[in-house]
Amino acid sequence: DEQIEQERASQHISGGCCALAAVYLMGKFYVANAGDSRAIIIRNGEIIPMSREFTPETERQRLQFLAFLRPELLGKEFTHLEFPRRIQPKELGKKMLYRDQSMNGWAYKKIEEDDLKFPLIYGEGKKARVLATIGVTRGLGDHDLKVFSSNIHIKPFLSCFPEVRVYDLTQYEHCPDDVLVLGTDGLWDVTNDKEVASVVMEVLTSYEPNDPCRYTMVAQELVVRSRGVLKERGWRLPNDKLGSGDDISVFVIPLGGPGNYM
Repeated sequence: DEQIEQERASQHISGGCCALAAVYLMGKFYVANAGDSRAIIIRNGEIIPMSREFTPETERQRLQFLAFLRPELLGKEFTHLEFPRRIQPKELGKKMLYRDQSMNGWAYKKIEEDDLKFPLIYGEGKKARVLATIGVTRGLGDHDLKVFSSNIHIKPFLSCFPEVRVYDLTQYEHCPDDVLVLGTDGLWDVTNDKEVASVVMEVLTSYEPNDPCRYTMVAQELVVRSRGVLKERGWRLPNDKLGSGDDISVFVIPLGGPGNYM
């Protein structure tokens, strides 16, 4: 992240990205995630999460705590408090549900002038945004990102530090159908863990266990199914829901079996 910041001036490159990495070392898998990509292990049909997404919703308290400690980062335009909906001027003096950096649940407070500011975190699910700008709270880069038509920087709220989970391969006997799946949010936006596991099993069983191409074909099938089929109303899945409009990158890594892939 520091290198990106140092090189942005000389190479005139702006923007940022999420990062998901898997390292195999001395019998163990280390999976590090910063962003909204996801990794799962499928072992004997069981799904084992190896990461979690970092979004305004999952990191609400961290973001609010930073804004509470450093209110100057909000530029007098935002409030670190969260409300179920936008507060209207006519509601001044009334009581409204809210929560701050120390609260898991909700409580009531009397609405004041500062509460009319735009909330630090606004929206739900994939539409949730930090400072009305970005929907991912960890990753690399984005040093120049600012709130639209303002001089408020987003970077102080974005962390480049990943969460790392460890999986010990020596603790289990793995068969050729046991895999680690790494995918960007373009996959997971439209496909859940169980659906991915179903596709993995379906494709793997159609190939011989010692055929190394079978894992590439699983990745290809996951991409194709997540994108959907192009119709008059855009890319559509078999259930007629919208296919993924984001980039879709998928890796399928075997954990064992013939040829000792590891």
